[in-house]
Amino acid sequence: MDLTAHQRPLFSDRVTVNGTVTPLALLADGRLWWSEGIQRCLSVEKDVIGFISTGSNIKIKTLVEARDGCCTTGAPPKLVRNDVVFKPSSEETHRIWCQKLREFIDSLGRPKRLLVFVNPFGGKKSAVKIFDEQVKPLFEDAQIQLTVQETAHQLHAKEVSQSLDITKYDGIVCVSGDGILVEVVNGLLEREDWDTAIKIPLGVVPAGTGNGMAKSLLDSVGDPCTIANAALAIIRGHKRQLDVATITQGETRFFSILMLAWGLIADIDIESEKYRWMGSARLDFYGLCRLFNLRQYSGSVSFVPAPGFESYGESTSYPGNSTIKGNNSDPSEGEHVNLRTLCYQGPEINLENMNWRVINGPFISVWLHNVPWGAEDTMAAPDAKFSDGYLDLIITKNCPKLHLLSMMSELNTGEHVKSPYVTYLKVKAFSLQPGPRTKDREKEGIIDSDGEVLARGKGTYKCEQKSLMAYDKLQITVDRGLATLFTPI
Repeated sequence: MDLTAHQRPLFSDRVTVNGTVTPLALLADGRLWWSEGIQRCLSVEKDVIGFISTGSNIKIKTLVEARDGCCTTGAPPKLVRNDVVFKPSSEETHRIWCQKLREFIDSLGRPKRLLVFVNPFGGKKSAVKIFDEQVKPLFEDAQIQLTVQETAHQLHAKEVSQSLDITKYDGIVCVSGDGILVEVVNGLLEREDWDTAIKIPLGVVPAGTGNGMAKSLLDSVGDPCTIANAALAIIRGHKRQLDVATITQGETRFFSILMLAWGLIADIDIESEKYRWMGSARLDFYGLCRLFNLRQYSGSVSFVPAPGFESYGESTSYPGNSTIKGNNSDPSEGEHVNLRTLCYQGPEINLENMNWRVINGPFISVWLHNVPWGAEDTMAAPDAKFSDGYLDLIITKNCPKLHLLSMMSELNTGEHVKSPYVTYLKVKAFSLQPGPRTKDREKEGIIDSDGEVLARGKGTYKCEQKSLMAYDKLQITVDRGLATLFTPI
C-alpha cells in the first residue's frame, strides 16, 4: 500500500508491550502506532506530554480522555494521566527511540523552563494544593524545569515581574484566579524593556474565584475549564496573541486584559465582599439586593466604534484625556514619574481625528470586555475576540426590574446581550465620564477593572480607602495582540 509522506515511519521496531511483542512505529506526522490485540494510536503532539527511560524500558507519559465507563454519562470528557511502557528490541533501538521521540517533542516548541506564581489566598485558598497535587505532576511528566513563587501579598507578582530576568524562562504561569495574571501583565509593561518582556508567553491555571481568562481560552476550543485541560494547554506550548487595554487618567495608567465595569456589575462585584462568608452565593444574594434597590448613574460614554457599529450613539468630538492624577499620585516623586516614561505608555493612536460617538446616561450598567467570559459562569461578551483590536461594550439602560432579573439569569449563556434594553457593540477607544447616582446625587459609584477597584466615588463601599484613580474621566485604548498566551490549540 502506498503511504503519504505523513504516514511514512520515522522509525519502527518490534517492541514488547505488556508482555506482547508487537510492531511499533513513529510516523512522520507524530503518531505512534502499535497493537495490543487491537490497534492503538497516540498523537505525540496531542496526547504525549513526555517520556522517560527506565532501565531497558521507555515509559511514555500521556494525558488522555478517560475511556467509556470512567466518567459520568453526559459529563465533559475527563483527562487522566496514563503511562504506556514498552521495551525496545535492543540497546541500539532503545537509544534511537529516545533520540527520535526527543527530536519530535523538541520540534513542537514546548516550554522547558517556567516561572510559576501560586496564589495561596485567592478563591477557596486551594491553589497550593491544586499546584502540588494536579499541576506539578503534569509539568514534571513533561520534564519542565519549574521555579515556583508563592505570592505573599497583593502586587507581589507585579513586583517580581518588574525585575525578573525573563531570559531564564520560556513562559510565566499563574495558578490563581485572574488577578495574578493581571499583576504580571502590569509588571511586564512597567519595565524599561517592556517591548521584549511582554512577549513572554503567559499561562493560567484556574484556581481562583472568577477564572474568566482560563474559561475563555478553554471554551474557545470546546474544552471544559479544568485544571488538567489548562495545564495541558501550557505543556503543548501553542500560543495566541491577546489585546491589552491601557486605562489612563492623567499620568496614571493601568493595563487591563479582562474587563472594566461601572454601575450594577461593579457594585455587585465589589460591595458583595462584605458577604464573603457566604462563599460564591454572595454574588447572587447581593445581586438581588441591588435589583430590589436599583441604582442608575448619570454620566456619559464616548467611543470610537469598530466598522459596522458607526450608527450607535451620536456624533461628538474627541472628549480629551483627563488631566486628573490618580489618588495615589505624588508630584514630588519626580524620579518615579521620569522612570515611567521609559515604560509602556499605551498604543500610538491619533485619537483626535477619529470618529467619536457618545451615549449619555442615566445608566444601569456599563461593561467593557476583552474576552468572552468574565467568570466561569458569566459569558459577558459572547462575540469578544482575543486579538481583534477591539473591546466589546455592553450598556444597560432603562430596564424594568423583572426583565433585568431575567437578563441576569442569562449571563451564563450570553443571551443577555439580545435584550432590547442592552446596547452591544465593539469599540477601538473609549472614554468614561462617570457621574453620581440619579436618586442620590451626593453618592457616586465604583469603577472596577479586572476585579480590582480603580476608583471609589463619594459614599461608596470603603470609599475612605485610596484607589489608583479618581472617580472622574478616564480613557481606554487598545493595543492589538500586545501580549501572548499559552492556548489549547
